[in-house]
Amino acid sequence: MAGLFNQTQESYYRQSQATWSTNPNGTATAFTLTSAYFPTLSSLVESTIQVFVNGNEIDPANYTFSQPTLTFTGRTNNETELADGTSGTTANAPIDGYTLLVKEKAGSERFGEYQYISLDNIVNNFLIAYVGEGKIIPKVRRTDVIFHAKRGLAEFSYDALRSEKAQEIDVPDSLIMKLPHDYVNYVKLSYSDSNGIERRLFPTRVTSNPTAILQDSSYDYLFNEDGDLLKGEPSSTWAKYKASKNSSSSTNTGDDADVEWRANEGKRYGLTPEFAQDNGSFYIDQLLGRIHFSSNLSGKTLLLNYISDKLGTDGEMRIHKLAEEALYKHVAYSIASTHITVPSAYVGLLKKEKFATLRNAKIRLSNLKSEEMNLVMRNKSKQIKH
Repeated sequence: MAGLFNQTQESYYRQSQATWSTNPNGTATAFTLTSAYFPTLSSLVESTIQVFVNGNEIDPANYTFSQPTLTFTGRTNNETELADGTSGTTANAPIDGYTLLVKEKAGSERFGEYQYISLDNIVNNFLIAYVGEGKIIPKVRRTDVIFHAKRGLAEFSYDALRSEKAQEIDVPDSLIMKLPHDYVNYVKLSYSDSNGIERRLFPTRVTSNPTAILQDSSYDYLFNEDGDLLKGEPSSTWAKYKASKNSSSSTNTGDDADVEWRANEGKRYGLTPEFAQDNGSFYIDQLLGRIHFSSNLSGKTLLLNYISDKLGTDGEMRIHKLAEEALYKHVAYSIASTHITVPSAYVGLLKKEKFATLRNAKIRLSNLKSEEMNLVMRNKSKQIKH
């Protein structure tokens, strides 16, 4: 649904009244919506509408909506020079002569949703197709099917399903990023350069962030009044690593060069592939749930692609249709292997089918395209001239 306000010189169309009103120099900031164009006007709130001026979406911070009135509170597109040569930089209203379009968001519209099937449908379909008299599983409780379906969904997300979770943050001065609440393992970490190209980061093996125990001048451990051991954060080991410039080159010679943990690693005695990059490094503190970064990443835009178990919310509990059959076989084998009424021959058959369908799902989800692979492999056949 959409409501259109069409502004012309000296006037604008107020939709609620369907009449023309004067609007000298584009000074009108309030526009009224009507139920004629918005049948669901009574349920509209600010978060369910989108506002466009001359085809450009306006930031919600620049307007408010209180039924039935839309009011502009910040500069929309007033930096554009007006027809008479003046610059409209003082008013909050859309420029005179521009088209104002208000759209209602479709709450149920989720693009790309068709490629997935929900866990509820998986459970219902399994009970219809696999459970009953004369079928492999004569009887099973719905709760058992739900349990094994969730376990299968989690297991598939670890090594078969595509990684869809990603976060983008700016690395703070502390060089620490908190792990997402649903984090299980990372797929890759990278930072985005000025051209939007992702530069891959690799974990460091040469340092860590151990628990720092506080000591007095006599090197005895310090305890609080409850008798708990006092600990420091971060450790001095990580503080030193964080302060180092691991991507900088050094002009030191002799023994001084040998003490640099990375600057001369692979340079003085030959290239070491592990250190053949200057993008930076990271260390994951699993105990505290943090990612620590090297000092040259401060202020950069970081991207974290990670794996979750897909059990965080109801909307996440779904599986790609290319792996749907594999999940059915997983649930069937899991239930059959725990029921004494299922013949062992069927259990063995279901086990083979489980691994076969999972293998097919991995191949399908790898999304290999012959034309794309052909172009990539052509680069491998180039001869290097001497």
